[in-house]
Amino acid sequence: MRLTTRARQAVIAMIDVALLQKAGPVALAGISRRRTISVSYLEQMFAELRRAGLVESTRGPGGGYSIARNPARITVADIVRAVDHPEIKPVGRQRESEAPGGQQCLTPELWASLNRQVIDYLDSVSLKMLVDEQPVNTSESHEAPVRLVEPPRQRAKPSRPKAPNSVFELGRFLAS
Repeated sequence: MRLTTRARQAVIAMIDVALLQKAGPVALAGISRRRTISVSYLEQMFAELRRAGLVESTRGPGGGYSIARNPARITVADIVRAVDHPEIKPVGRQRESEAPGGQQCLTPELWASLNRQVIDYLDSVSLKMLVDEQPVNTSESHEAPVRLVEPPRQRAKPSRPKAPNSVFELGRFLAS
């Protein structure tokens, strides 16, 4: 199985959705901003994830994506298969024609075994396991930001100048 950049980014985006979905559907624009993945790329990935039944979408204001089923029952292999399509490409050379110079590949069993090991491992890692491993404060929250309350300031009494504030006061001031 080849792990493409697309598959890695899909796993990262799914973790992001799983972390933030408690506050409601997670918008692709937010994922894009937090994970520096383009929105159009995310749209393509999430269309495939939705077709695979891994996420569900909510339209309209406040819409976005949420995990469609229990994260403990979604494996990394499910995510990889959804975005890299059902064909799982083997690692290493599998046929004679793939060897350089038409030489016979001497290690097809090794590559087949490695491929099985990778698939088995990715099938053993659930989305919930990945979410549980994330540090608590690494993601942006949908909640309102906490505002610090400043202690009330004591107001200074306005000072009154001793100068006259009208022509009549000026006259009385000069006369005295």
